[in-house]
Amino acid sequence: MEFLPLVGIVLLFWLFIIRPASRRQKELRRMQSSLSVGDDVVLTSGIYGTVDQVDDDHLRVAIADGVVIRVAPGAIGSKVEHRDDAPDDARDDVDDMNDTESAEERSDIEVDNGKPGSGPEEN
Repeated sequence: MEFLPLVGIVLLFWLFIIRPASRRQKELRRMQSSLSVGDDVVLTSGIYGTVDQVDDDHLRVAIADGVVIRVAPGAIGSKVEHRDDAPDDARDDVDDMNDTESAEERSDIEVDNGKPGSGPEEN
């Protein structure tokens, strides 16, 4: 009966800490083993690149034109998923910026065009 709280704490620790961590580890290993040439990846150091070659004990990742580095499979942090709608979103953002009023078109802002007497009066 005295050990019941201790058993409960150990069970909660396993449920909330160890189990999710082992699940994430398993998913990461599955992703790393499924990498193929042409996959865009992010290394654990934050470097973005494209898988150029897959060997048993290492991968070659192209990080720039003519720059290929050799990394351990464990250095791959995640695979980059491409969104199909990203270009449309970017175009919408540019259109929104073009639709906004410029400072010259707004009536509540005075524009100083560099001519004497055209700016706000100084006291």
